[in-house]
This record gives sequence, structure tokens and C-alpha cells, in this order.
Amino acid sequence: MKRISTLLAAALTLMLALPASADRYLVQFKGKVSNLESTVESLGGSVYFSHQRARVAVIDGLDADGAAILAKSKVVQDVIPNGALPMELGPDDIQGTESIDTVINSPGDPATAFFYPLQWSHPQISADVAWAEGRLGSPGVTVAILDTGIDYLHADTAGLVDLARSASFVPDDDALAAIFFPARHPITDLHYHGTHVASTVSSNAIVTAGVTSMTTLMGVKVCSVFGTCPFDSIVMGLLHAVDNGADVANMSLGGSYSKSDFPGFHSFLNRLFNFARSQGMTVVVSAGNSAADLDHDGDGYKTYCSTPSTICVSATGPSSADDVLFGPWYNIDDPASYTNYGRSAINVAAPGGNDAGFVLQACSSSSLIIPACAGGLSAVWLAGTSMASPHTAGVAALLVEDLGRDPGAIKEALEMGADDLGQSGTDPFYGKGRINVPNTVLP
Repeated sequence: MKRISTLLAAALTLMLALPASADRYLVQFKGKVSNLESTVESLGGSVYFSHQRARVAVIDGLDADGAAILAKSKVVQDVIPNGALPMELGPDDIQGTESIDTVINSPGDPATAFFYPLQWSHPQISADVAWAEGRLGSPGVTVAILDTGIDYLHADTAGLVDLARSASFVPDDDALAAIFFPARHPITDLHYHGTHVASTVSSNAIVTAGVTSMTTLMGVKVCSVFGTCPFDSIVMGLLHAVDNGADVANMSLGGSYSKSDFPGFHSFLNRLFNFARSQGMTVVVSAGNSAADLDHDGDGYKTYCSTPSTICVSATGPSSADDVLFGPWYNIDDPASYTNYGRSAINVAAPGGNDAGFVLQACSSSSLIIPACAGGLSAVWLAGTSMASPHTAGVAALLVEDLGRDPGAIKEALEMGADDLGQSGTDPFYGKGRINVPNTVLP
């Protein structure tokens, strides 16, 4: 614990020493804008980022008066102050770590991964049945992981991450990575969350198995080592994934905000995700960990589950076990005690961990939070809807092989292939059911 606190203290000191950015706004336009730079400059600002096809921009340096003037333009849909949401981590978060000192190459048979006997989640969705039929994923399919980054040198992810198409949109984290890990790509995971999520989607199955073994990963860092996810980072990261050909994007970035605090942002997000869908990218998101009824959340907006163009995933997991880490586990399909729910929001459910069992996946060797993982052969137990979402994204990646880049067809296939649990039809906790890999991807 002393080393953890020392590293975090050093990181925080460095972060506070970095220059603060000027007032930043997100702008969405009604149509193509030809004179954006000059218009913004006339108001005292500058264009930090723009995307003509999505009709959005990130603007720096405007004061409130300048933003108000820009908002009155006939071509402007919304001008929204930038903000940030904390990553909604699961209950009690880190449950422990495990490490190995022997490497066994096993991508051809993920069930031979060292810690596979402790990974109850994959057998529960019958991933092993699909593996036996050769459904291991394809390098021609890419899943973007919008998260805290990926440890691309971990044994489970080495060679799976396309660094040429990976990018960080968290400048403060980039500065820390350059200091602590100067030889690494900026997407290296200083937290641990993103690596855990990524290896659930696709893993070499040396330390832990993933839903697939050959799917290509794209690291898109949008959250910092401190678990903060700025709105502008997410906007730029999502559009980067679209522009760089991601077939599926996983966003285990649970959180919520009041619509009255950020007026217009929910419509901004809806249009943004509609654009991603129109470009053929399937977006899978976590439902969140607040045990909230999303059918009756009033002024609340659940990011990014309340966005219609996404696939929203709730969490299931064991409610009893002889040992919570080593099993055996029982009632594995029970709804997680923390998961958000609601018929209007949940599409499907997937393993995320529960009171009596957690999800074991790769732990980042560049983590400043868990230095015990530094060896690159470690795994960490976590629980949350953040863990459920990438199980589903992995199945979505398999569906891209069969259905192509068709988000609507992929959502329908996931729902039709799921095991109908709870109330028949659409259940508030399970949606259309808990995902089932062979039911979804095998003839």
C-alpha cells in the first residue's frame, strides 16, 4: 500500500503541475460549416478539434459571452460546457490479484489459459462450446476499447492491439505515461480497468481467457489514471474509433448526470451515437452500478445506456459460493446486486460478478494503482457492469464476421440468441436475456 500511495502522490503532483486548459466547449452544428475557425477566433477562441461529417467541434478559450454568441448562430445546434464524469467502478472494486511465472501459449484453446478454472463467466455463456467449433474471432474484426487504455505488453494482449490505430485523448495521462513509462505508447494503461476490459473481449489466453482470441483491439484512452472521463475525450475518442474502422466499440464507462445540469448534452450524445451507428460501428455500453431503476430516473441520464443507438448490458453473477474467489459458485445467473435495470434501457445481460463471485482478467503491468501487476503475467478480480459489457462486445465481434458492419442486425442477433431469463420477453434485469455465445453465432 505504501508503494501505491507513493506512486499516486507523485502522479497527482505531476498532474497538478500541468497547465490547465482554457474554458472548453462542445459544439454541434446543424450542417456543414465552412468558416468555423475564423468565426471562433473572432469570439476569442480557437478550434481544438472538429469533425465535419459528425458536425461537432471542441472549442477552447471562449468565455461565457462568446459561447452565448456562438450558440445563437443559425448553423449551431448546441454549445455545451465541457465536463467530466467519474468512472463508475464496481462494488468494493479490486478484490485481489493473481500472477503466474510460467507462459503457456494457448490461443488455439482458450480453456487451457492458466486461470481459466477460476473464470466462471466464460462457461456460463457457453463460450467454450463456440471455441470448440473454431469460433475464436478474426484479426479482420476490430473492437475499440474506450477506457483507461490497454497494457499492450501484457501476455494476454501482446500482439492483439493495433497501436497504429490506437490513440490517447487524455493529455494529463500522456504526460504521466511519458514520465513513468517513457518507452511506451500513450495508450498504456496507468489504471487497470481498460486492460481488464480489453482482455475480456480478446485474449491470447495465456493468463486468462477472453471471449475471443484473435479479434484485433484498438486502444482509445478516454479516462485517466484517476478514473475521470472528460466529455471531450469521449467525443473525440468515439469519432476516432469510427474514422479508424472499428467494427465494435466497448464503453464500460458507467456514470450518470442530471439533464438540468448539462442541458442539451443528452441530445448531443444521441446525435453523436446515431452518427457512429450510421457508419456501421456497433457500440456496446455498461448499464451502471447504482442499482438504479432506469425506467424511473426522472431528470437523470445514464451514460451511455440512455442513448438509443447503443447496446446496454446489465450484470449477472453468483449470489453464493463456497469461496468467492475459488468457487464453486452457485446461482451464477442471478442479477448482480448493484446493476442498474429497466425494461426501457437494458438490451441483454452478461456476467459481471456479484456478491459471491468476481470476474478474473488481465491486470495492467503499467498500473500505478496496482503495482503488484508489474510483471505482465497478472490478473485482477473485479465486478461491475463494466465487466458485463465486454463479454457482449466479444460476441458482437463474432457477429461482425457473420453479419458484417450492421449494428441493427447485430443487436437483434444478440437479443434473439440470449437465454430468456426472469420474466418472459423483456425483463427489467435481463432485458431479452443473458447472452449465449453458441446460440448467437453457431448454426
